[in-house]
Order: sequence, then C-alpha cells, then structure tokens
Amino acid sequence: MPSGERMPAANKNEQRQPVGTVGITDERAAYRVASLAPTTPYQAQQREDQTTLVSLRSSAFPFFGNSPVTDQPFLNVSKDGRRGHRSLGGRVYWQNETYSDSRVLMHVPQYFDIRKPGVIVVFFHGNGATLERDVRDRQLVPQQISESGVNAVLLAPQLAVDAADSSAGKFWQPGGLKQFVSESAGHLARLYGDPEAARTFAKLPVIIVGYSGGFMPAAWSLEVGGLGGQVRGVFLLDAIYGELDKFASWIQNNRSGVFVSAYTHFTKRHDEDLIRMLGEKGIAVSDTMDAPLRPGSVVFINTAETASHRDYVTHAWTENPLTDVLVKIAATPALTRVATTGPSSAR
Repeated sequence: MPSGERMPAANKNEQRQPVGTVGITDERAAYRVASLAPTTPYQAQQREDQTTLVSLRSSAFPFFGNSPVTDQPFLNVSKDGRRGHRSLGGRVYWQNETYSDSRVLMHVPQYFDIRKPGVIVVFFHGNGATLERDVRDRQLVPQQISESGVNAVLLAPQLAVDAADSSAGKFWQPGGLKQFVSESAGHLARLYGDPEAARTFAKLPVIIVGYSGGFMPAAWSLEVGGLGGQVRGVFLLDAIYGELDKFASWIQNNRSGVFVSAYTHFTKRHDEDLIRMLGEKGIAVSDTMDAPLRPGSVVFINTAETASHRDYVTHAWTENPLTDVLVKIAATPALTRVATTGPSSAR
C-alpha cells in the first residue's frame, strides 16, 4: 500500500465505546388542539442521525482459521505466549493488538425510512486505519452517506487495526458477508428505532465499497460471501491491488449490478489489466461518471494527476465521491429494490 495511506499509531486512550448520536437541528411544529385553552405548541418527536460502534461475532476479527492466500493458519507466529500473523511484507502483527477488534461502525441517517427502497453500504477501509479516527472522523463516511440524502445505512467493520495488512479475516470464509449482514440487521433495526424491522434490513440490497487495502475483503465477499444478487454494486477507491479474477467474475455474472473503480497511478496498471480482461469478455466500460449509473454499468475513472491516495475517500474525481456514487445509484430504482430473484455468484 502507498506509504501516504498510513496514519500515526493510534492513541492508546482512544475512545472505544459507542460513539452515540450525532445531533440534527431540532424542528418544532405547532398544532391547534380542540380546547378552550390558548393554543399550545406541540413538540413533534424528531429522529436524529444514529452513529455507533457495535461488537459482532461475524466481523472480520478475531480470526483463527486458515488464510486462503497461503492455505496456512492465519496466526502463524508464536512467541512468549502470544500469537501473531506474519504479513506478506514480513512484518509480524500480534493478535491481541491488531486482530482482536470485532467492532463495526454503524450509521442510520435521521431521514432513513425502512418502508422505502434502500441499500446497505458495506465499507471496507484501507491499511493503517481505525474506525473512529479514519473512517468516521477523517474520511467522513457516515457524513457522506447522510449528505447524499439517499435511503442508505452503513456497516463498516474494523479490519486489521492501524496496520499495513489487507487480511480479510472472516470475510475469507464462505458465507462470511451473508452472516455479517444477517447479524447486523438486528442492530440496525434497534438503532433505527424499530426492532421489528430486522428482517427487512437483512434483505436490503448491498453496495460494497472498498478503499485501498479494503480490496481484499471486497473481492472475497464477492467470490464467497453468499449474498448473490443481493449485492447490487461495487465501488472501489484506488483499490485494485489484486484479485482481478474475482472482480472480473462478479462483473461478468452480475450484469444487473454496477461496478465503479476510480484510481490513481498506484493502481493504474491493475485497473488497465482489468479493463482488458473485461474487453476480452465483450463487456463495455465507460471512463466517466457523467452518465447515470444503470444496471450493467461498468465505469473506470482515471484520476492519477488530480488526487492523492491518502485523501481519496473525500477527494477523488469530485469532493465526497461516496456521496456522488450513492446519488447516481439511487437514481435507478431497480438497483435499490429488494430482489426476489437474481444471479448468485456465491460459491
């Protein structure tokens, strides 16, 4: 991963408890009542953006299985009673420091309506990141979703904590993404304020967003995640560092979905390789986001001269690119309706 992606080591006193709620401007509405008394103002109950951190069994870590990349135990180092993982770069990360955080950043905008078509955005962050410092506060992912005005909610699992490691953990496992969305559904329903809505949340269409090192869990979630046609879109932010066959297979087998990859010079070679692979399969691609995103859209955006990798989640071809993509996806109702049938790429 580019060195500019990493942030300073996380503060040991960093807040680890649920973030709570983000306030929304209070609005008051006056109602006339059937009474001889003077008219009195009625305080209408207002919902607020809800943003919190929840620990899930199905999140990426802890993970004690084998890595499919090496077909060896993921925790392949042991010293002084500690277990750790030696990354492909040769560095050892310890399980208790790097691979023990099971929390997920969840966000439900105040205007979200479970009765309307909507989507779940699953965001896989890059290397050297934490949910609070980077995904929430620096990359403004919950804020971008709220500002889009789209009927969407967020799930962002913590991957390797503040480490130069793209390991996917439980998202390497067959059905991993499906289990993650299923377990998250009840928590989203409670955060929304209607626990009875859990089944509806579990069936919502899913948009996978991968930034930089998030390419690994994104690719494996498409390959073995188990959601099939429920995944309606893939959005990669300078993230094609490998696994091209998995992305190409999903695009070929899901012609009713959308695929967008925006890239800088760091991933240009891999994006161009994927474009060639798709061309050999007879799949046309576009190089602009000016047109609406319709079922079957495949878009590659070269921003090599205009954007930095570290700031790519907020400054790509446009400011707040996640907001831009969500708005364009929401403009096509077929992408946000609950599917009754659809292709299944799960294996």
